[in-house]
Amino acid sequence: MKNQDGKSALLLMDLQKGIVSRFAEQDEALYPFQKALETARKHEIPVFFVRVGFSEGYPEINPKNKTFSAISQSGGMTISEEATQIHDSVKPLENEPVITKYRVSAFTGSNLEVILRAQGIDHLVLSGIATSGVVLSTLREAADKDFSITVLKDACLDSDPEVHEVLTEKVFPKQAEVKNIADWTDHLN
Repeated sequence: MKNQDGKSALLLMDLQKGIVSRFAEQDEALYPFQKALETARKHEIPVFFVRVGFSEGYPEINPKNKTFSAISQSGGMTISEEATQIHDSVKPLENEPVITKYRVSAFTGSNLEVILRAQGIDHLVLSGIATSGVVLSTLREAADKDFSITVLKDACLDSDPEVHEVLTEKVFPKQAEVKNIADWTDHLN
């Protein structure tokens, strides 16, 4: 699907069982992600699922990394575990790639950029958990890599609603278009 910015792709980020269970206690919290996925598929926009996961023994985790070093001590989040699998409510189709990353940004340590460039994608539609984590980090890196970006405000979750609001209203608009799913859908129609 082309828009005025070029070929687009939807990134559904960190919608994996171990993260969804911490942020989305009610099923309704996942409806916006399901709607974004349904819209992308309807308009033949490629969908990429991004998850965070680690190899057995955690060779990717440096003890100085405050975010991930606790995982290497307590265990969990290896790529084979249930916690790193994409949540059943937004299950990927066979032709939709699942990208594994090793840091907060969807780009860091993954093959995402290689696949995007190979497919001629230059416009990213971002959604995910958490707004202050994967969405913020991916937006910043994508902007530095000269992608055009849309953030689906209502398809982002954060444990702090105030932080979500500040990011989507004041920070993200400096580098991205921020839309709700209804406006994005109208734009595609």
